[in-house]
Amino acid sequence: MAEEDPYAVAAKQKLLLHEHREHHFTSSEIVRDVIIGVSDGLTVPFALAAGLSGANVSSSIILTAGIAEVAAGAISMGLGGYLAAKSEADHYMRELEREQEEIIKYPDIEAAEVAEILAEYGIEPPEYGPVVNALRKKPQAWLDFMMKFELGLEKPDPMRALQSALTIAISYIVGGMVPLLPYMLIDRARDAVIASVALTIVALLVFGYVKGYFTGNSPFRSALQTTLIGAVASAAAFGLAKAFHT
Repeated sequence: MAEEDPYAVAAKQKLLLHEHREHHFTSSEIVRDVIIGVSDGLTVPFALAAGLSGANVSSSIILTAGIAEVAAGAISMGLGGYLAAKSEADHYMRELEREQEEIIKYPDIEAAEVAEILAEYGIEPPEYGPVVNALRKKPQAWLDFMMKFELGLEKPDPMRALQSALTIAISYIVGGMVPLLPYMLIDRARDAVIASVALTIVALLVFGYVKGYFTGNSPFRSALQTTLIGAVASAAAFGLAKAFHT
């Protein structure tokens, strides 16, 4: 039986890929930034507002302090996200230049590394030999292969740093306004703190559930853990404020 034309096989494979679409979640970095921003935004201003309520200050003071904290926190968290993403991009570029230089200076060694990588997947020398030779003829593909499979580095999005900063900052603001909302509507701090606790606990439950759903963990367990952390933080702040105030 004659072997099938490899180009015909490739055409069939492309047709199969066109007909079949796998639905994988590919926005993990954005979700991570949202989780960082919202979780801190819900917890920190919540604890601050609860602590100030324990010190028996007015709703207007709590609201002013809370808004100032949300603004400062959003800037700080956004800047942290920007610097982290920028550091990742800088690291990738340094490794890219180093790997490119090694391919030029030591092609045989780099080719041997390609063979070693393929052998780790159980591919035999007669099978990976043509692959190694093909990569040597395509320097850019060779470089991309080494970056991904030798170093485990993916090319970062050029807009990733700015996107991360904005996503974290906006998420922090959205989360931070939840516990402060009752202080905008209720004059008495003692009444506002009760509404703030109830509203924030609901928000933490919902956020924890959604976070668990997108991260692949148990949504109910994630909801309980997230709510517990927020409750403990606010209770500690409220208790400390009460103790020092008295």
